[in-house]
Amino acid sequence: MSTATTGRTTVRGAVGTAHTRVEGRDKVTGAARYAGEIPFADLAHGWLVLSTVARGRIRSIGTDPVLGMPGVLAVLHHGNAPRVDTDYVGMLGIPPDPTAAVFQNDRVPHAGWPVALVVAATSEQAREAAEALVVTYDAEPHDVTLTADRPDAYPADGHMPARTGKGDLAAGLAASAVVVDEEYTTPEEHHSMMEPHAATALWDAGRLEVVDSNQGATWIQSELAKMFSLDESSVRVRSEHVGGGFGSKGLRAHQVSAVMAATVLQRPVRVVMTRRQMFSLAGYRSPTAQRVRLGADPDGRLRALEHRSLNQTSTVHEFVEPGTGVARIMYDAEAHHTANHVVRLDVPSPTFMRAPGEAPGSFAIEAALDELAERCGVDPIELRLRNEPEAGPVSGLPFSSRNLAACFNEGARRFGWAERDPRPGVRRDGRWLLGTGTAAASFQAGAAPSTAAVTAEADGTFTVRISAADIGTGARTALTLIAADALEVTPERVRVRIGDSDFGPAMIAGGSMGTRSWAWAITIAAGELRERLALGASIPPEGITVRSDTTEALGALAQKERHSFGAQFAEVAVDTTTGEVRVRRMLGIFAAGRIVNPLTARNQLVGGMVWGISMALHEEAVRDRASGGLYGPDLAGYHVATHADVPDIEADWVDDPDPDDPVGIKGVGEIGIVGAAAAVANAVWHATGVRHRSLPIRPDRVLSATVPAVGGGTDA
Repeated sequence: MSTATTGRTTVRGAVGTAHTRVEGRDKVTGAARYAGEIPFADLAHGWLVLSTVARGRIRSIGTDPVLGMPGVLAVLHHGNAPRVDTDYVGMLGIPPDPTAAVFQNDRVPHAGWPVALVVAATSEQAREAAEALVVTYDAEPHDVTLTADRPDAYPADGHMPARTGKGDLAAGLAASAVVVDEEYTTPEEHHSMMEPHAATALWDAGRLEVVDSNQGATWIQSELAKMFSLDESSVRVRSEHVGGGFGSKGLRAHQVSAVMAATVLQRPVRVVMTRRQMFSLAGYRSPTAQRVRLGADPDGRLRALEHRSLNQTSTVHEFVEPGTGVARIMYDAEAHHTANHVVRLDVPSPTFMRAPGEAPGSFAIEAALDELAERCGVDPIELRLRNEPEAGPVSGLPFSSRNLAACFNEGARRFGWAERDPRPGVRRDGRWLLGTGTAAASFQAGAAPSTAAVTAEADGTFTVRISAADIGTGARTALTLIAADALEVTPERVRVRIGDSDFGPAMIAGGSMGTRSWAWAITIAAGELRERLALGASIPPEGITVRSDTTEALGALAQKERHSFGAQFAEVAVDTTTGEVRVRRMLGIFAAGRIVNPLTARNQLVGGMVWGISMALHEEAVRDRASGGLYGPDLAGYHVATHADVPDIEADWVDDPDPDDPVGIKGVGEIGIVGAAAAVANAVWHATGVRHRSLPIRPDRVLSATVPAVGGGTDA
């Protein structure tokens, strides 16, 4: 067992020490194969054909000429595809998006709707035939425009109640010495992970096998079994290596169409989305229109808080981007009201995207808090600390821990906040105006029931089997360290196998709950196995296996508000001649539970912060009202932050183990992006005196704003 000192606490064992990824060598040498690379005998290739109209009906599909093209094996469409069931509630408690249930009728509810799958002997033949397929439509008028004043918007629950409220909001605002009442908007954003969505389906001895790129093998197994009316034991899903997910890699059209084609042709069929297809079929973060009203005493203490958020969803599936969820945790007031609304448009269905709700919601509430601090003449950090709640503002439940103040104190010290001149527009470096900004962050720390099996092998090693998913987070390595400590052995004696639904049900890689949920199951199984070995049990050739299920343990937990917290700091430079905004440095300090692997945890936190920069300054998918489709649905037209945009970025943490978790874990996958865009936007105000309430802060928006005199302020 190793012992190391981190500068915070002394670490004993593997957890808490930096380890390179256990699969790192395989990935950099190409030995690690992804879903679209694994070879199969007699493999056929499917290519999706997407609608070119935004609303209407399919009039005809010209299959005969295409079926005569070289290598073409089949064309699946609504007239001949297998029927599937969508009348069920999935593993995550929501019904399936009908976009995944392909080819069931002739309706087209949005541009980019899947209308056919062309299957051929090679991917090149499939693509050529798909591009030659003629589909005619009866087009209908469509509506793709989201505005804050939509009369057809309605409250929707999603994964949290649509509305919460306490106290008299009107009276609270009327009694407030200072009031902020502003609207904030965020655009449509896309996941754009490195590895496209890919799946291969085949039948083997009456059992359906799917090799996929997903965020939860048992999740996809359960969804496919329900959709195709199969026993779950008759479906096996494998997903060993995943090149990014961010919430997008659930059940999609490519898996379902691959299963359909494999069923019809009785041979393996692979379907891989193109990058452009992903902009229509892989989900996205909905644009939001948010209104925040804050009422406070002269010292910045809140009397009233209202946060309302509106997002779009498709006409076939309701998805809520819960933008007001973060306000329900971060700040309290006697009058406290929040609401999430949606409006149905002729657009693809949005989905979960890294920190769903918290990312856009934190921009609005943290920008509004910054405006309140300015109007009260109170330091932005001090104002936030003055409004620290003693319990959950909505739930009234105690916090398992809430170390936000420690994050701000440490971050302010390291960032040099004390030397900051609060006046906007007074610092300059040549042609650049300089400014600094801050924002708070929070994200839930949950856990879901999971199973795991740990085997003591005859050779003295241990094998862990769990249906976890490593989507690039380093989960496989973290679980190796956790298992080693639970077994009281070195990590070299532990082998972790993941990404196979045959290992039993487990939480998906999502909601920052993956590692926490899986670690709980592994710790229980490893502990029981260690006890058996301590009693002198001899190990047979097949080993000794102990299996765990955390359902009962999680059900016994006391109700608390469990969250990670963080403080984001940014310094920007703004060229008011060109409108260019550059982030010069960024610091995030987080209270995110016990850090299992500092190396990969820092990678996750920095990655989230980079995404926050991208959200603040770059990312914006623009929908064409005439066609209903996107302008430039590719990585040439959709801009993301690159290395040149991130010169100096640092993430660190304070001690914050969760006392109710067997390892002390909370989760780091999403907290890094929360508040990051607001910190950048607040820094732009400090540099220029101009408030930007719509993201991204593009050069044209900077140029169109009036730059105030030194020490002044205005709105964009």
